[in-house]
Amino acid sequence: MGTYLNPGNGGFERIAKSGYIDKTGMIGIINSRINTTNNLICISRPRRFGKSYAAQMLCAYYDHTCNSHSLFDDKEISKTECYTEHLNKYNVISRKSILKNGESMV
Repeated sequence: MGTYLNPGNGGFERIAKSGYIDKTGMIGIINSRINTTNNLICISRPRRFGKSYAAQMLCAYYDHTCNSHSLFDDKEISKTECYTEHLNKYNVISRKSILKNGESMV
């Protein structure tokens, strides 16, 4: 069993320290849709193209139970107007699945 409600920023912190390619621009797009009628977003990618990394990044950014400023201050999202407006302000639900070969998937 894992943590499903407010999983924190530990997963993204490990990723960010190991050759992470900045994809935080996606957060700006999501932030622009919050509280609008056009708020449904589908993030689809082929296998092995970083969906789990993206999910952990989003958990770290939005989760209100942790402070993620240090993880995002040097990333692309920090240069946007909405950076602090939504940073660590929400409850986050994370779903983690275990594949047949034992690998985990967010």
